[in-house]
Amino acid sequence: MPSPKPPIADLRIGTARAAIWANETDDDQTYHTVTFSRLYKTDDGEWRDTGSFRRGDLLSLAKLADQAHTKLLALQQKLAAAPAHEVDEDAA
Repeated sequence: MPSPKPPIADLRIGTARAAIWANETDDDQTYHTVTFSRLYKTDDGEWRDTGSFRRGDLLSLAKLADQAHTKLLALQQKLAAAPAHEVDEDAA
């Protein structure tokens, strides 16, 4: 089984993270989604992530949502201006 594609962008503020994903429809149209998570360290010293946020994470989460929105708008403009095979999502 092939490994999943990594996110096209990974935004972080402190322990809050926004990952932007590129997806394709059945007719080869690209759309993007965003997942938010909070990183934490276990008692064993391993890093994990969760979708639960503490009160102190919420401002960082809001700022990440704003940054992700800006990134998605830039990607949308690139997709609208160029054929799909010419869009470099990492450059946005």
